[in-house]
Amino acid sequence: MLSKQSHFPAATMSPPSMAAVFDKHGPIDTVIRLLEIPPVEISEKDVCVKMLAAPINPADINIIEGVYPTRVILPAVGGGEGVGEIYSVGSAVKTLSPGDLVIRSPYIPGSWQTYMVEEESLWHKIHEDTPVEFAATVSVNPVSALRMLNEFVTLTPGDSIVQNGAASIVGQCVIQLARLYGIHSINIIRDNPGSDEVKEKLIELGADKVFTESELNVQHIKLLLGDTPQPILGLNCVGGNSATLVVKFLKRGGTMVTYGGMSKEPVTISTSNFIFKDITLKGFWLQEWKLDKTKYRDWIDSLLRLVRAGKLKYEFDAVHFEEFHTALEKAMGKHGSQRKQILIF
Repeated sequence: MLSKQSHFPAATMSPPSMAAVFDKHGPIDTVIRLLEIPPVEISEKDVCVKMLAAPINPADINIIEGVYPTRVILPAVGGGEGVGEIYSVGSAVKTLSPGDLVIRSPYIPGSWQTYMVEEESLWHKIHEDTPVEFAATVSVNPVSALRMLNEFVTLTPGDSIVQNGAASIVGQCVIQLARLYGIHSINIIRDNPGSDEVKEKLIELGADKVFTESELNVQHIKLLLGDTPQPILGLNCVGGNSATLVVKFLKRGGTMVTYGGMSKEPVTISTSNFIFKDITLKGFWLQEWKLDKTKYRDWIDSLLRLVRAGKLKYEFDAVHFEEFHTALEKAMGKHGSQRKQILIF
């Protein structure tokens, strides 16, 4: 990490940058390529950031494929989240200094490159002791977990929630945050090889119950809860039958929030669940929750405090940027189920 005590010459141009660039939409493994971008001018209100780490998120892939609601101007650099270190600053920059650790807020495209030049206001300074892999990934998945637990129903200690996709980063964060709130978590995972090991890891994080989808093919699903109360909130990122299983667990008047569709199958709910259980269905898209920059940065800071305190963690694979295409294949599931891929610059 660059020392704040080091001498930094006044810079008007950034260093050249290696970047993952696409100039058309289509299958990501065919349209994106690594290129060297020439130096960029640094205006008086800009900062030049040396990127340290950036994840590959499903939304990043969808944006490049052209199937995401948010569009970018082409050609463009891929990636949304990321953490970096201030390399140099423009003459009118007041709040950031060379050596500061910063993350990109709000979510804007372009993090898959070694140097970035953007306006000072688009960067948020974070504590220098924050592990870069967690700083790089905090602003999407952990924030989603935090907001979904707080925005849709009023949860009190002793209540329960149920979720599918529990092994994802969002799922792992939901488990840990729920435990901190005194909330029970019922978790559904896929029937993949190694599911017993996944169960053990999620229970270590604080999960109360963990079931594979096949284990829930029973007539009276509520009997599996034992002494755990029926959940009032369900979180769905899979769709199809997995979403139906979430609804089956919900108590009367419960709410299911859908924030993803990993199975690419629709959410189908029986008429009886609406009539006799009065189930509410909601959707969550993080873009809609990022309009208040101050609140958003407060959420990020609170989550990173938990990370530094050892109270919030999740698994990932750190991959050097030169191995971008290998990391991309893993992120796309071409090598089976994989952990989050984080590019290290």
